[in-house]
Amino acid sequence: MGAPVDMNQAKAMAERIRQSKETEKRIAEKMKGIKHKLMVLSGKGGVGKTTVAVNLAATLALKGFKVGLLDADIHGPNVPKMLGVQDAKLVVNEQQQIVPVEPIPNLKVISIQMALPQDDLPVIWRGPLKHKAIQQLLDEVAWGDLDYLIIDMPPGTGDESLSVTQLIPDMDGVLIVVTPQEVAVLDATKAINFAKQTNKKVVGIIENMTGEIFGEGGGKKVAEKYNIPFLGGIPMDGKIVKCGDTGTPFVLEYRDSEAAKAFEKVVSNLQKVLGEES
Repeated sequence: MGAPVDMNQAKAMAERIRQSKETEKRIAEKMKGIKHKLMVLSGKGGVGKTTVAVNLAATLALKGFKVGLLDADIHGPNVPKMLGVQDAKLVVNEQQQIVPVEPIPNLKVISIQMALPQDDLPVIWRGPLKHKAIQQLLDEVAWGDLDYLIIDMPPGTGDESLSVTQLIPDMDGVLIVVTPQEVAVLDATKAINFAKQTNKKVVGIIENMTGEIFGEGGGKKVAEKYNIPFLGGIPMDGKIVKCGDTGTPFVLEYRDSEAAKAFEKVVSNLQKVLGEES
């Protein structure tokens, strides 16, 4: 015979399940006010995924769209630093909703970094705590009506990515960032297969750091192999790194540069894939 059922534990588990379902219902209702929801994913670190996510969101905002940027990288939240709001802390409104920071017009940003008492404090959490944190960032933030919600994921295909796919079942899909090297392309295929296994569409491939140092063409090659739209390549530009360090969106500071125009082309191609006018 098995061990006797602890009724208090059973009741507590049932209550947690009920609360989780209620939270998912609230998230689903909130997501109805957001037209397009996109995860930015990479198979490995070091490909400039957050840089792409930040400048993609900023490009959309500069074009007049209402954009939300959710930093879902629990262990390495760098979005606030890249947008110059690393000192911002979470603020709650009268409706007990978290108010996003707006570093530039039309762009709302939220990150777990804003809940940490100090910048260098590590987040040492297992999967369930990370899932709960992402639930809260989706459920308790006053996103309002948006044209786009860009979700910057950590590298790889771990707990955070799985949580987002579960909590936003109707998302438009995944944007995958790669660099031209063969090893980065190999890791990108893992991200593609993750999307397939979670029934999420890969809406496009973006090749970052295109140019003389790393070469070019790897992103287009993997896009053709898997029949995925290739949205464009972002050329190497040292000023992109400088802007990330100083907290100014590159596409805002250097709007006439080749790289900023490349981001605009990526946005135009993305809108076409999403059925929007470019």
